[in-house]
Amino acid sequence: MKFDKPAGSNPIDQLKVIGKPTDRIDGRFKTTGRAPYAYERHDVVRNPAYGCVIGAAIAKGRIAAMDLGKAKAAPGVLAIVTAENAGKLGKGDKNTAKLLAGPEIEHYHQAVAVVVAETFEQARSAAALVRIDYVEGDGSFDLSAAKDAAKKPKPSFGGPADTAVGDFAGAFAAAAVQLDQTYTTPDQTHAMMEPHASIAEWKGEKLTIWTSNQMIAWTVGDVAKTLGIPKENVQIASPFIGGGFGGKLFLRADALLAALGAKAAGRPVKVALTRPQMMNNTTHRPATIQRIRIGADSDGKITAIAHESWSGNLPGGEAETAVSQTRLLYAGANRMTAMRLAELDLAEGNAMRAPGEASGMMALEIAIDEMAEKLKLDPVEFRIRNDTQVDPEDPKRPFSQRQLVECFRQGADRFGWMQRATTPGQMRDGRWLTGLGTAAAFRNNLVTKSAARVRLNPDGNVTVETDMTDIGTGSYTIIAQTAAEMMGVPLERVKVKLGDSRFPVSCGSGGQWGANNSTSGVYAACVKLRQAVAQNLGFNAEEELLFADGAVQAGNRSVPLLEAAAGDELVGEDAIEFGDLAEKYQQSTFGAHFVEVGVDAYTAEVRVRRMLAVCAAGRILNPKAARSQIIGAMTMGAGAALMEGLVIDKKRGFFVNHDLASYEVPVHADIPHQEAFFLPEADPISSPMKAKGVAELGICGVAAAVANAVYNATGIRVRDYPITLDKMIERMPEVA
Repeated sequence: MKFDKPAGSNPIDQLKVIGKPTDRIDGRFKTTGRAPYAYERHDVVRNPAYGCVIGAAIAKGRIAAMDLGKAKAAPGVLAIVTAENAGKLGKGDKNTAKLLAGPEIEHYHQAVAVVVAETFEQARSAAALVRIDYVEGDGSFDLSAAKDAAKKPKPSFGGPADTAVGDFAGAFAAAAVQLDQTYTTPDQTHAMMEPHASIAEWKGEKLTIWTSNQMIAWTVGDVAKTLGIPKENVQIASPFIGGGFGGKLFLRADALLAALGAKAAGRPVKVALTRPQMMNNTTHRPATIQRIRIGADSDGKITAIAHESWSGNLPGGEAETAVSQTRLLYAGANRMTAMRLAELDLAEGNAMRAPGEASGMMALEIAIDEMAEKLKLDPVEFRIRNDTQVDPEDPKRPFSQRQLVECFRQGADRFGWMQRATTPGQMRDGRWLTGLGTAAAFRNNLVTKSAARVRLNPDGNVTVETDMTDIGTGSYTIIAQTAAEMMGVPLERVKVKLGDSRFPVSCGSGGQWGANNSTSGVYAACVKLRQAVAQNLGFNAEEELLFADGAVQAGNRSVPLLEAAAGDELVGEDAIEFGDLAEKYQQSTFGAHFVEVGVDAYTAEVRVRRMLAVCAAGRILNPKAARSQIIGAMTMGAGAALMEGLVIDKKRGFFVNHDLASYEVPVHADIPHQEAFFLPEADPISSPMKAKGVAELGICGVAAAVANAVYNATGIRVRDYPITLDKMIERMPEVA
């Protein structure tokens, strides 16, 4: 199905199932321990062996010698795979570094071997007996030290490295009010609950990997390329994923080493990365240094805005696109953005929930608050004055929908924004200094091809098959809702099968594109199935059919749906393919965050008291699931503001706090009260579903809202995340 003009009225608009706050249909499996996660797939293989991954003990250099003798002789050991005996290996298109290193080492904990044994304990014990001698090389591990040598990166997923409109330098120099500040964000890790884990089995030349992965088709391609085998010989299955946040978008070492270990041992092998390996072996959100300059006239209208960002990555890696939102969020005739990329020998920097915007908004939305203060304007009013309904870099290109102003107005009213003290440090609650902060939320709506297959069974039940994944976002449920709405059957009559490369290729889970694109693919397949049903039941193709209550109706005629498949099942398969609407219109999602914090006047400890998000993100397919995504993202944003940050050993080149004891993330006690609301909206430009994504919108801007609230409470402006008490304690106002 080609989607190249705005959606008109269609069956989804009935909203009998779509748009209802529906319980997750996978919830009962997860809460009762019956969800088949990758490492526990006892149902698919019997008597698997266990692999223990050995990671490099240096960050840069090479292996001089590797002694496997004692390990091979250890009890239970079946095989040890290294780069020397693995055979010729390629490198996947999505991987920056090799997943099995040797002799050259590109980063700390890069996998150098996997030991396979009868039990996990035997594999781990034998792995400790492997002796490796290294020759260390000089590495670069400090972004600030490498900043001046950073280079202009090639165009990437986030667009060109540099953009410019008008005369920024001249307009900034002439501006009545100016801001020029630098902000930093640290490296961050995904810290999902389920580790990277896989079970691999070979049957002749055919390889099956049960794994935890967000993008099935990408992984099939990279497994095939790395192992040098045909794609058709690879099956990837990932029906349940215990969190990913972008960390499981690509083929990782667990899957590859499980496959290599299974080949060497001649039996199925399961491999899971340890938590320290997850943080140093896989991907992370790269640190940034961001310089923001804003010029405005005395009325508070932005006349010049510039955003420059520096990040680091391994050679061949991409930049963190922290300037993306600044290209679109606020008006301003004269503007420029620039990204520079330094080479660092840390683990690969790559996607983490809302890559680019999450980091960029952490800086931009503090800068906007600082500018509002310079102008003596309320921060909400300053943002409203600089709203735009067109792409600021291409004014002929309008936004498909943009309700940012309404998000702020409704949010301010709901939150009690008018109670905010205009002078920092004026609100007290016992020993606590209290303050309110706000920030915009922004994330682009990305459209991409997505396919599905829908079966009508003789019993009247409907089955959906697509390689789409569910990383905790509710894919099972919204896909079932879509099929139920389109085919006119109750939700309990729909079965959804996900995460298997034998199914049609979907968009996958990432970039908050999953909900809109995957359901649109199901919509397209259902349209094909409806056509087959109509033909089988003898309806005229020109008739307007109503699929409802398990029947097909036209005029006075009504036929039970199941009669269409009385002889055999009917199948509809199709993909949604998008035309040029995304080029004609800027498609984005918007929101406004409001946060109240308390800061202990004696210790400078910060506590989030309440949070509110008001969002505009197209049609909300399942309000319950969407709210869950927003408040989860808000929690993640609070963590980014107050505690999260990977600490680098700048001599040895690794992340020191590489476990959940020392890499702190928010817990329930950190987030006492959250609210999330959605503005009524349906965007016919986006897709037949008229929906957009929400999973990443919720994190964008939260950290800045917290930072702005801390400033309002104390008068202390922290521009280097996270906002820990050591950055505040000596600057705290005197206690009266």
